[in-house]
Amino acid sequence: MKTNLVYFAWVRERIGKPEEEIELPADVVTVRDLLSHLKGLGEEYENALQYPDVIRVAINQEHVEHSEKIAGAREIGIFPPMTGG
Repeated sequence: MKTNLVYFAWVRERIGKPEEEIELPADVVTVRDLLSHLKGLGEEYENALQYPDVIRVAINQEHVEHSEKIAGAREIGIFPPMTGG
């Protein structure tokens, strides 16, 4: 299954690209699985996702929990935590 990933802010800067389309293995079912899989793709991904609990994710432009299933996602956005006041 090909999935379009879009990276934002310092996640994008650390990975070094704004977006990519990747083929996900069958065992990547949830957002948590996705983040774990991405961390294994190389040092830049490991650096960007070293603290996965703070990473925010949107599926088809809706923010979701890390337990959310990603099946059928057209686009998955990966964000750093929101800051500011």
